[in-house]
Formats: sequence, structure tokens, C-alpha cells
Amino acid sequence: MRSRSRKRTVSIRNFDSLFEPKAIALVGASNRPHAVGAVVARNLLDAGFDGPVLFVNPHEASIRSTLNYRSVSELPVTPDLAVIATPAATVPGLIADLGARGCRAAIVLAAGFGEGDQAGGAALRDQMLAAARPHLLRIVGPNCLGVISTGRRINASFAPSAPPPGEVALVTQSGAIATALLDWGAANGIGFSHVVSLGDMADVDFGDMLDYLALDRKTRAIMLYVENVTSARKFMSAGRIAARVKPVILVKSGRSTGAAKAARSHTGALAGSDIVYDAAFRRAGMLRVFELRELLQALASLSFGLRPEGYRLAILTNGGGAGVIAVDALEKEGGKLSELSKGGLSALDAVLPPSWSHGNPVDILGDAGGDRYGKAYAVLEAEPAKDAILVINCPTAVADSDESASAVAEVVGQPPKVATLTCWLGGTSAVSPRRRFAESGIPSYETPEEAVRAFMHMVRYRRNQNLLLETPSAPTGVEADRAAIRGVIARVRAASRQMLTEVEAKEVLAACGIPVVETRVAATPAAAAAMARDLKGPIALKILSPDISHKSDVGGVQLGLDASTVAGAAEAMLATVRGGAPEARIDGLVVEPMIVRPNAWELLAGIAHDSIFGPVVLFGQGGTSTEVVADRAIGLPPLNSVLARELISRTRVARVLAGYRDRPPADLAAIADVLIRLAQLAADFPEIAELDINPLLADAGGVVALDARILLGDGPSMPPAIAPYPATLAYGVTTSDGLAVFLRPIRPDDEPLLADMVRRSDPADVRLRFLLHGVRFSDTMAARLSQIDYDREMAFVALASESGAPELLGVGRLVADPENEKAEFAVMVRSDLKGRGLGYCLMQELVAHARRRGLKVLHGEVLRENRTMLQLASELGFVTTATEAPNVVEVRLDIT
Repeated sequence: MRSRSRKRTVSIRNFDSLFEPKAIALVGASNRPHAVGAVVARNLLDAGFDGPVLFVNPHEASIRSTLNYRSVSELPVTPDLAVIATPAATVPGLIADLGARGCRAAIVLAAGFGEGDQAGGAALRDQMLAAARPHLLRIVGPNCLGVISTGRRINASFAPSAPPPGEVALVTQSGAIATALLDWGAANGIGFSHVVSLGDMADVDFGDMLDYLALDRKTRAIMLYVENVTSARKFMSAGRIAARVKPVILVKSGRSTGAAKAARSHTGALAGSDIVYDAAFRRAGMLRVFELRELLQALASLSFGLRPEGYRLAILTNGGGAGVIAVDALEKEGGKLSELSKGGLSALDAVLPPSWSHGNPVDILGDAGGDRYGKAYAVLEAEPAKDAILVINCPTAVADSDESASAVAEVVGQPPKVATLTCWLGGTSAVSPRRRFAESGIPSYETPEEAVRAFMHMVRYRRNQNLLLETPSAPTGVEADRAAIRGVIARVRAASRQMLTEVEAKEVLAACGIPVVETRVAATPAAAAAMARDLKGPIALKILSPDISHKSDVGGVQLGLDASTVAGAAEAMLATVRGGAPEARIDGLVVEPMIVRPNAWELLAGIAHDSIFGPVVLFGQGGTSTEVVADRAIGLPPLNSVLARELISRTRVARVLAGYRDRPPADLAAIADVLIRLAQLAADFPEIAELDINPLLADAGGVVALDARILLGDGPSMPPAIAPYPATLAYGVTTSDGLAVFLRPIRPDDEPLLADMVRRSDPADVRLRFLLHGVRFSDTMAARLSQIDYDREMAFVALASESGAPELLGVGRLVADPENEKAEFAVMVRSDLKGRGLGYCLMQELVAHARRRGLKVLHGEVLRENRTMLQLASELGFVTTATEAPNVVEVRLDIT
């Protein structure tokens, strides 16, 4: 496992020196055969870089017939990029020398900088970074293979061969994995735009590379091999931006949870690092695969552009066994066979022999030729309850596989009406059909398992992309009482405790707006009996102790009592607990009415803290067997209704929550609301290290928390990996024309309001704002503009009122660069409200927000004909300059 230390997060600054250098130096170049310095020298020269390649070695006169220099100071020109192939102890001094010469990027190949807690290595790492810092010199590595950029003919690596040019970027922590993937890629006809081996990520990390590659026009897809993530918020921010514009596919190693730390609550015990990584990748819109071979398979599958709407697959085959194998693979991968309609069955009866399978898979028998394949496919294509079709062919002596392939390719057509995959089994007999499908742009696979896996890659990628753009429902219900929560936490801290009592934990939940069972505290068994008489009905009796987390383990829970038996049960409970946990402090007894809901499910909901991604929200099946059942899913806060429901759907218990037989479905909206509130609690109070509600009782009538535990952290708290909604930036304002509006940051549920505002605006104004002419403002565009990353972007919406029917009047937006130094802005006011001072208010708020963020420059591109915007910018102090486009100018404000 690579180092996990925290580090600077300056992102893509000076990446032009790394990927667009004018001169490259190799320090440690060598003539010794097979030495790293010799291999890198050969690769640099053989790649054909169109600038000077300079070699540095104190003991050589020349390297591969090229003049050598004895030190960095002797170099005749300043290298933009340096490759350092010398021992670790020499690197800090070399970095200092290179930085002083004006070099701004270095690739450090050597190991020995603290990998595996090597003695002295961490100190060398710190010295290397300290030497780079004054010069803002970027470092790739150490302990890496190097960097390859085919567009600029740069091979600054010791890879055994250079990849062909292409449009795929590969970023990996392992040099060995990089060389293996390059070899596989070459064998499969895949070329690369960039190959970056990050090694131990002392400086440049995955977040930096995703930021750069998201904007790189030479890259159309990104592959990652991940061992660990260092800066989670930067990774999530950059990853979500990149995944919106091009596929990001990754393998994450280190999936075992054997080293998971022990925890005192269910949620702490269930939160494992790999399941959190999985949730992070899904939330970022990336596609995770689990084998190296899958990386290339998924890349190839997604390159066809097929995006099935769901996971229902129709299978057409001439061999029953192959169909069964496909079904097994589909169930294993989480897909589902589509159901054939009565009309579809009748249509198939009309074109197939009587002995066909009469179900899905549609087995059209071993003697099926092209005509039968074509007619059966046409029927399946018209079926409503399917998302894709898999066509399988097994070679037989009574039918021509080539003819069948041609018939299928013809009936599928281009573009296909439905996502279609093919699998022609066999070796030599399948070569020509597969070539036919490749020429027709139809994906083809060697085995049913590979075809099904490819289908599920498409499904998961589409699902993750949809989650990035889906519009959730608007927030409902009461706001959390944050002051009350702070008060509870302060009391616990004042008592020098970390664990809240059950009563205190329920106070926090109630303040969050989560329904809890009525809870009373009794000091004595007699007082408990008196409370039981007031409550009536069956009684739940529990021990109250700040030192006992799982009360049932020590006999601290009695259920189904009546008022007459409470006193005796309390006396017995106190004796049992004192015997089982003699060191525990006992503060009294908890008396609660038994909640009788015969059709309710026991669920688990909670918060845990991950060492990389910070607070996470957990959901699953609850009860005393929750760890044994291990049915749970994890999501990263903040959550909304869509994300909360998706989190629920990833558990096994979700299937029964939908209802079955005479058991009505649970109130999923109420369950989702609990998860949303827990996510907000985690974001607002990161000092809550662990929280679990177990059980959370749920049925058709809603939810209620029966028991809860909360543990406070004992050290610095990590913020959420995704910036939460900045609710504190909302306020009311009156424009210079007397228009009263409410300004707040945009929310995902503002999508329909944004679309409505654009529809109600003059097309000329829409063109001036979006620089679009004759292009429809789509729902997807509205979703993208309302789903923002608050860590990088900000959009303030102006509403007609804080409450009542919402009506969006204007939007001001800024998007910061990865270095958080410059931001581009844009403003739009609904056409009928122009001239009333609203644009000025929005611009003022953008400038104020830029100052709060510590930005240095605010700039934007404006059409010359947009005189209103140019006048507004001038009044606010912006300077106007020309651009390369004759009809566009840039307005720029130096905030410092």
C-alpha cells in the first residue's frame, strides 16, 4: 500500500512543463546496459521529441553519442521537465538545483522515500518537497515508471516499449501494472494519449491528473489503477468533473478488510475501507471494475456508445447450454432476464419451429440460419420490457455462422434501435463473424460471460452517469435544531465523555427531525414502575450507562413488560449488569412504551468515519444479527432524495421493503428522509465519529428510532469528501429598483426552475448568456447547471420569495480553476426583469464570494453586442480586453 500522508493540493499548476515541455533533462543518464538511466535515455531519444534532450552525469562525456553535462548548472538551456534517475539520497539537492535553474516539473524514478515506513525515507520525502516548494516545481513519483505523452512524442519512462498513439489516458500507481496494460493494449489495438505512473504520489496525485485529463482534448477516455487516494475532496471534485465529460474506468486493489479497526458501534464495525471506496467511485460517476483485463474490456464496450436504460437482457441463441451460461452470468452480475410479452411469444411462435424454448433465453435451435436469426431478432427488438439484446451463436455443421452473422448485422443496423451485443463461440469459425460485427460497429465477445459482463459495464456506467444528473425532490420537513445538538455535544464534552447515553443520542436524533420513541429516565426501580403505569401497554426497560454500548450483551434490555412486573425486572437487571459489567457506571433506567408494529422491518442507519473519505452514511438490515447478516450499503454525504433511494436499493433488505404477499411496502420516502438527515448531521457535526440507529423500525406508516448510539471523536475531524450545500450563504436583498429577491446557492432541485426561466427569456438573451445560436436548452443542460460541485463552483439563484411558489428570476455563476486562483463568471437575468438592478446584485454577490474564496481574478467572455453586461462589468471595475474571436471580449477583475 502506498503512502497516505496529507499533502499540498495545488492541482495542475505547471502541468504545461510536464506535458508540453520545450526542453527535457535526464539527470542520471547512463551508458551502462540495462541501467534505468540508459533505458530512459534510449526511450527519450527514440520517441522523437522535437526539442532538446539534455543528459546529466558527472562521469560521462556523452550518452548514446549525445553530449553529456556534468551538472545541472552546466546545462546550456533551462529544462522545463527533468527526469531524475539517481539514488534517493541525491534527489532533494537535485530538485533544489533544478528549481533554481527555472525547471518546473520533475519525474523522480527512485524508491526509498518512506515506502513501507522505511527508516529515513520519510525525511528524504519531506526534504524533496521542501526543495520543490519555493519554485512551485511539480513532482511525479517517487518510485514510479515515468511519464509517456504520445502527442508530444515524450517517453520519459523506463517502459520496455512505447505505446501507439491514441485517445486513452492511463494513470496508475504501479509501474508494473502500467507496462502490463500497455502490452495488452497494443495486442488489442488500443493507443494511448498519456501514460502516467504516479508511484508514491508525494505531489502529483489522481486528483491532479483527473483535473488535467478532463480538459485534455487528446484524451477521450481515462483508465486508472488505484491503490489509495490521498486528498479525498480533490479526488472527488476532479473525478466528478472528469466523469461528466468522458468515461473514467478504474481498478482498485486492496479490497480485503482484514485490517479494519475495531469499533464500538455497529456502523463503525461495518464501515470498511473498500466499501467506502466503492461508494466514492459510484458517486463520482466512475465505472469500477475488479480485474485488470476488465479495464480494457470495459473501455472497448463503452467505446461503442451503447447506454442501456436498465438491466433487463433478452438472449437469443441457437444453443441452450450457451443460453444457460449467459443467464448464470447475468444473475451473478446483478442483471435480470427480460420477460417476453404475450404478443412477443405469439410472434415468435409464428417464425420459429414448434420446439423453440418458448421463453427467455430464446433458443431457436441448432439448425438456425440467418433468416431465423433475423426474424427472431426483429421480434425481440419490438419487445417493450427489455433494455438490451444478446445474440449468441454456437458453430454447428447444419448452419453457416457467417451467414447468421451477416443477417444479424443487417437487422441490427446502424445506429441500432436497441443496445445489441453478440457472442459467436468458437475459434477459427468465429474469426470472420467477429470481423463482420467489428466492421458494422456491433460489439462482439468470445464467451457468454464476457458478453454479459460487458452489458453490465454499460448498465453500471449509465446508472452512475444518471446519478450525476438526476433531479431530486425538493427538501421537505423541519430543519435540524443545530443549537440543541451543539448543546448536547457540549454537555458530553464537559463530562469528559465520548459516548453519549441512549437518552442523549435520542435528543440529537429528535433535534435532527428523526422520529424517536418516547423515552423516560428513572433513577430507581420504583420510579421506573411509576413511569410504566403512566405509559400503559407493554413496556421496554433498558439500562442507562455511558460505558455500555450494546446493552443486550450484558442483560441490559427487557421487552414486553407490564407495569406490575417492571420493578422486579429492574431490580434483576441492575444485579445482572453489575455482575456482568462491574466497572460500568449506571445512571439509571430507561423506560419506553413498546412499539407494536407487526408488519415493520428492523433497519440499521448510521454514520461512520473513514480514514480517507471522512464521514459516510450507512444503511442496511438491522436487529441483533446485523453484523452476521452483513447487509449494508454506504453513501457519501451530502445526500438528496435520489441518492438516498439509490443507497437503499443497493441492499438485500430493499427487496422486502417494497412489500410482498399481504405485507404492504414500507414508507421509502420516510427511510430516505432519515438518511438525508443523517448525512446533513455528518456534514454539520464532523466530530460525530460513529452513530447508529438500530433498530430503525419502518413500515407503511413511517419510521421510528427505537435505539441509538453516538460516539464523539477524540481528535481532529475530517470534513466530508464532497462539499455540502452552503446554506449559510442565503439572504434577502432589495435591488436599486426596489425589487425584493431572495438569493441562495443553487440546488439540484432547481433544475425545472432554471429550465422555466430560460424558456421565459428572449432567445437573443439566451444566446448572449450561453453563446448558443439555434441550440435548444436541454433538460440535461439544466440538470448539469443545477448539479454543481460547491468546492469548485458556485451559482446564486435569485428567487421571487423565500417561501411560497418558487420562481427563478436570475442566476449568477462562477467556476474556479483547480488552483483556486481564477474563476470564470456568467450572469443571466430573466428577460422581463432586465434593467431592475438584479444583474448588479448577482454580480456583487459573485465578487463577494470570490473574495471569500480567496480568488485572485474573476473573468468572463462577453459578446461585444452584449452592451448591458459590458456596462455592468465596467461599473464594478472590470477591465475589458480583446480576444482571438473578433466578436468576443474578456472582462477581468483583479480581486487582490
